[in-house]
Amino acid sequence: MTTHKMANNVVDVKLILSALWVARMLTGFVGDVLKFYEPGMAAQILAGAVDGMSLTPGFLLAAAITFVIPVFMAYLSLILPYKANRWANIIVAALFFGLNLVGELPTYEYAYRTFLVIVEMVFLGLIVWTAWKWSND
Repeated sequence: MTTHKMANNVVDVKLILSALWVARMLTGFVGDVLKFYEPGMAAQILAGAVDGMSLTPGFLLAAAITFVIPVFMAYLSLILPYKANRWANIIVAALFFGLNLVGELPTYEYAYRTFLVIVEMVFLGLIVWTAWKWSND
């Protein structure tokens, strides 16, 4: 009889951080897609204001920048050297966590939005924790 032992494969912290940024990004996209199915959302978009915010070119640019930052962080997590990588992940994830906590979480009337923001915050917390615990051994 043959027994197979699984090797204790260690995943590179850079890959873990990159995957967490992708997970955070996809969670945000799911929330944005589901938002289109809320009653009255199409009318708000056609009227040029969603949830009381005008859909100005400046607002749309700010939204685009917010969406692109996790994409860059997923990439930068793979290529930055240790010290810059660690601090970039801690700072950017903490900023996003704070924005979600103060700006988004308290305003949602739909349970799915609150749930997805909490999931995003879990991913962001894991990014901060993983980067914080990362040592350059």
